[in-house]
Amino acid sequence: MMLFEALGSALLGLVLAGVALRRLSHRLPARSLVLATGPAGALFGAFLTHTALDPANVLLILLGAAVVSVASLSLLLRPSGRLRRSATA
Repeated sequence: MMLFEALGSALLGLVLAGVALRRLSHRLPARSLVLATGPAGALFGAFLTHTALDPANVLLILLGAAVVSVASLSLLLRPSGRLRRSATA
């Protein structure tokens, strides 16, 4: 059962990384870094959720994997436009 959780969360992380690349490619670093960060974050999230909650609930584990994967992908985002400096700086 744990093998299916790991494979499912890695696949979920890969899908989320692909969606992020498709929608936010101009704000993300190298494609290989994004495609590695998504599944790594999902696997870590699945591990945390599996450890903290009931291991029998696969949906909660996949939800935890998705949350951590999205959070780790969001750390890769760069600002969209030029940074504005205030007049007092």
